[in-house]
Amino acid sequence: MNAPEPTRLRRERYEANKLEKRLRRLVGQAVADYDMIRAGDRVMVCLSGGKDSYGLLEILIKLRDAAPHAFEIVAANLDQRHPGYPAHVLPEYLSARAIPYRIAVQDTYSVVKRVIPAGKTMCGLCSRLRRGVLYRLAQELGATKIALGHHRDDILETFFLNLFFGGKLKAMPPKLVSDDGRNVVIRPLAYVPEEDLAAYAEAKQFPVIPCNLCGAQDSLQRAQAKGMLREWEKRYPGRLESMFRALADIVPSHLLDRQLFDFARVRATDETGAKRDQAVDHDR
Repeated sequence: MNAPEPTRLRRERYEANKLEKRLRRLVGQAVADYDMIRAGDRVMVCLSGGKDSYGLLEILIKLRDAAPHAFEIVAANLDQRHPGYPAHVLPEYLSARAIPYRIAVQDTYSVVKRVIPAGKTMCGLCSRLRRGVLYRLAQELGATKIALGHHRDDILETFFLNLFFGGKLKAMPPKLVSDDGRNVVIRPLAYVPEEDLAAYAEAKQFPVIPCNLCGAQDSLQRAQAKGMLREWEKRYPGRLESMFRALADIVPSHLLDRQLFDFARVRATDETGAKRDQAVDHDR
């Protein structure tokens, strides 16, 4: 007779199941809201070895298995020849899970080190080179969608980076056409908080590969934005969710972009409008 499972383990498993259900709901909602995946799609999931891309792959597989329409998933990884990169980790993980995959090998690391001066951030050029390889790989694999692991916090950080340093109201779209015009890129984790992905990675014991093998770190500007958002959420719980909702609830007439709203046509109408001149919606 088997011994009863300890209470602590039962509780941990219960919490892990709750977390997975929440992730499935959030990813499923984002996929539906932005029409990310259709019947017959072949989705190339870009797997970096980080917690976010592992979580994305795992949740999309579970959604695929329960979806009313069929679509395919193939994992893709770019080995950029970073010194110390554990090239065996992803093939072993994907083979054990019986997930179709392709590993592309291209020494973008040496290119970036040669082009970028010492002490300068390498992430921008590295990202552009990586995108080019992945776009080509998607064509080779016959992928109709390229899925990236950016989550809600990435989107908010990018919004504030553009606001503070670029002078634009711009974030990461949940769905877009790639730079080469030949691919559709999707971000199914758009609604998912980073802390949930971190907890999921721990519960699943994903073999996470460090993201700083090249010696580079996130830019100081992104680190500042991340720190600001974490501090806000710590002091004012729920603020990040409110800001994220705002990205999908734009009121062009109360901004200053003349291409989004025709201010020249504004005329008195003799009709009352309780919120027409209200700059702040205090009741929300």
